Amino acid sequence: MYAIIRTGGKQYTVRPGDTLRVEKLPRELGSEFDIDEVLLVGGDEIHVGQPVVKNAKVTMVVTQQGRAPKVIVFKKKRRQGYRRLHGHRQYYTELFVKAIKGPTGEVSEADGKAVVLDPAKKRERLEKRLSENPEPKAKKEAAPQARRSTHAAGAKKKAAGAKARRKPTKKAGAAAKKAKSASKTTKKSAE
Repeated sequence: MYAIIRTGGKQYTVRPGDTLRVEKLPRELGSEFDIDEVLLVGGDEIHVGQPVVKNAKVTMVVTQQGRAPKVIVFKKKRRQGYRRLHGHRQYYTELFVKAIKGPTGEVSEADGKAVVLDPAKKRERLEKRLSENPEPKAKKEAAPQARRSTHAAGAKKKAAGAKARRKPTKKAGAAAKKAKSASKTTKKSAE
């Protein structure tokens, strides 16, 4: 059996045993409640609501209240010097679908149980574990090594290779010709 429900302005297809994240609901962790806005119930028979199915309910359990990962909102107008950067984390409520009740009275229940994630209990367990074992294992310190600048050595090798591959420019060729002609004129004057 499955159902299509509406909550937080959105529609979700749910089956017993599913978990889903919806817009934040003002409910306590572990609380159980019914959603009456059931738009469709499917299974052996399909019941379509106009707009909702009468006498149909979906029983939910709140398993987590949290915030989604950060979304970066960046606005820019070119050539105007206008730039705005914002981050946003959306609040959500995670729900476990415990049962679906159809309009004719048939009920489909989940096989498993809801696992409630309470951050306060998690923090207590962590503090208890730290109090039992207060000192973390010390890391072995590595023997100090002589520091070598690999960047500078690599740059020297590249420069040496570039000089060896470089062709003489026209200016260098002209300077070499002048030097040759100067040495010929000195030889002639010395004779």
